[in-house]
Amino acid sequence: LSFAHGANDVANAVGPLAAIVQASGSGDFVHAVPIPSWVMVIGAFGISFGLFLFGPKLIRMVGGQITKLNPMRAYCVALSAAITVIVASWLGLPVSSTHIAVGAVFGVGFFREWDAERRTRNARLAMPNPTDFAPEERRRRKLVRRSHFITIVAAWLITVPAAAILSGTIFILINSAIG
Repeated sequence: LSFAHGANDVANAVGPLAAIVQASGSGDFVHAVPIPSWVMVIGAFGISFGLFLFGPKLIRMVGGQITKLNPMRAYCVALSAAITVIVASWLGLPVSSTHIAVGAVFGVGFFREWDAERRTRNARLAMPNPTDFAPEERRRRKLVRRSHFITIVAAWLITVPAAAILSGTIFILINSAIG
């Protein structure tokens, strides 16, 4: 997963910087941009520093607060996220490995909920006098925290338009200041 993360997310950050370096150096925009080593070092340092500063809080939330992960579930999350990111990188798709990993955590959690419900339903059918759970008990038995799910989906839906609007606003401000 770390390899996949480096193959995709660092490229997402370094690609625009490489284009800026190319355009400022030659004044020309070309299809293939040679990437200087120092640009790659900045990308690696930036992603490492960001992980150092803000990573622990996100690691705690993704690794333990969305749903409970044991070693097998965590392995399934990491492997599926790595395969997805590597395939996307191979296809040239700029995806977020963080979003993919969080989606994999949700996938494991929702599968656990579905499987637990299926087992409970089969156990009730096997009983002579099946008892149903109260709605409060059924809500308590959910294995994915819905508050985190709603927050993360909202963040996914808000960040792309917010970044586009912010980027456009910054461009207009810089363009009006320079030209």
